[in-house]
Amino acid sequence: MDNRAGEMLVFVRVVEAGSFSEAARLMLMTPSTVSKLIARLEARLGVRLIERSTRRLALTGEGQFYFERSQALLASLDETEQQIAQGGAEAEGIVRVNASVTFGTAALEPILPAFFQAYPRIVVDLSLSDEVVDLYLDRTDVAIRVGKLADSNLMARRIGETRRRIVASPAYLARHGTPQTPEDLVRHNCLGFNFRRAMPLWPMREGGRIVERMLSGSLLANNAETLRRMAIAGVGIVRAADYHLRGPIARGELVELLADSDIGVTDEIHALFRGAQLQPARVRAFLDFAVPRMQHFLAEK
Repeated sequence: MDNRAGEMLVFVRVVEAGSFSEAARLMLMTPSTVSKLIARLEARLGVRLIERSTRRLALTGEGQFYFERSQALLASLDETEQQIAQGGAEAEGIVRVNASVTFGTAALEPILPAFFQAYPRIVVDLSLSDEVVDLYLDRTDVAIRVGKLADSNLMARRIGETRRRIVASPAYLARHGTPQTPEDLVRHNCLGFNFRRAMPLWPMREGGRIVERMLSGSLLANNAETLRRMAIAGVGIVRAADYHLRGPIARGELVELLADSDIGVTDEIHALFRGAQLQPARVRAFLDFAVPRMQHFLAEK
């Protein structure tokens, strides 16, 4: 009898548990039975999926691929059976979403009430952080990423792009003067980020060439929201995304600086997710609802 789904489930539980014995305990099986099922699976596939050692288990390349696809297939199977048992095909379950603090609060949070009305059986587990998360390790379904995409096996839907602008409050400029050239920024309090991938370099156009100036200030933060609040409070000068600054600029809380010298660095924004073909209905529903609305938000002036 073909029991590939059963073998697949045992394999996934072994990987998630980190050991044959723990998986056996959770599935009410003996360790020897679990070991035999994994061995039979590897023999049928003709490849080794797990490297065994006395201390831990490690997936081979084929094992990692099989694990990811197995998770998606089993999730799809569970979802199908739940929908049939409930007599409908309405998307439901938990969608785990990660986004930066600024983009999450500005573009994603405002659309959630309408999403919950459209999909009352979906729970959004939202984490806002400017640190880059691993979708597999953190079990994240969708990650909204700002910046250049790294090569990976993740799928992506483009949301749009944003330009960075340099700003300060009228109060700060009244006390310290308005920088007229990029070189003037060296004498100002330029606030920045503290995460490892952020370099304190602001590329500017000077005399027909691009110069990257190393700038510093009294504050390093792990998110742009903090920097924006400090800029509005008159602490210093900030360089951040247009969508995050256009409101305070329109209200007169911040003033754009050196617009002619700023080279207009743009960052692309994408929604990243795992596997398109075997995507759970809840994740597909979230992407189909949220992406067009976030695209509209970015397109606003």
